[in-house]
Amino acid sequence: MSVNLHGILTALVAPFTADGSLDETALRSLVERSIAGGVNGVVANGSTGEFSAMTHDERKRVVEVVVEAAAGRVPVVAQTGATTAREAIELTQHAQQVGADVAMIVTPYYEPISEEETVDYLKTVCASVSIPVMLYNIPPATGINLDPELVGRLADEIPNVKYIKDSSANMEQAVQLIHHLSGKIQTFVGWDVLTLSGLLEGAAGIVAGAANVVPAELAQVYAAVQAGDLAAARSTWNRIYPVVDGLITEPFIPAIKVALSQQGHSVGEPRLPIHPASQATVQRISQLLGQLESAKAVAN
Repeated sequence: MSVNLHGILTALVAPFTADGSLDETALRSLVERSIAGGVNGVVANGSTGEFSAMTHDERKRVVEVVVEAAAGRVPVVAQTGATTAREAIELTQHAQQVGADVAMIVTPYYEPISEEETVDYLKTVCASVSIPVMLYNIPPATGINLDPELVGRLADEIPNVKYIKDSSANMEQAVQLIHHLSGKIQTFVGWDVLTLSGLLEGAAGIVAGAANVVPAELAQVYAAVQAGDLAAARSTWNRIYPVVDGLITEPFIPAIKVALSQQGHSVGEPRLPIHPASQATVQRISQLLGQLESAKAVAN
């Protein structure tokens, strides 16, 4: 399919069975849930998808399953970054081979590396494929920030770098990326609570783990902004913000998995070292989801 990456992209969780193995059936169901909700794309093996807790082969299988489940209806973004260029190249080439539309590449996240080492890593991995690339900026995990100056350089020097997911949680930086670099690279805000503000500033879209839980509502916010209906966008956002905020202020992956479970979608527990949600988190998420349902009923 021709890539038209925009809007709400669901950062898919990784469902696991009771014995801790990948639950392919549940993963397919999550893809279907997001597409039915109206999202504009799905992301496999992102941080919400616990990629760092997976084996090399599991990461490949996740991409295969997501591509098969999406079946060309929405673009599939595969996160293929790794601690070495060698592994990242293999994962990125595999993603292209099995039909992923975009590769999202995080910079190495263990050894501290310099800016020039970061640039060389990205140039080497990106050159191994022809599909578009989304840079993945998540400084708390990688120790390096892809600031606007560096992003502009990367967009100039690497032909297939077309997008960036900025998970810095720095709205000032996101705004600079959007306003200064839109002619070179499209910015996706990767911090869920900044959804409305990011879209209003002109972000190409949002990559959101919360879209596992409220896909239709986030899609409605995006559609309203695109239509210029700010009142509708704010109304929907005000209803779902407490849930989005609650998810991100709790330990995120356990909270997302609890929310899905409470909505009737069993996705298992996170892999160690991440612990299951505490009882306090379970109760808080249950309360927030209940409030959302009440608010939706009033709105309808």
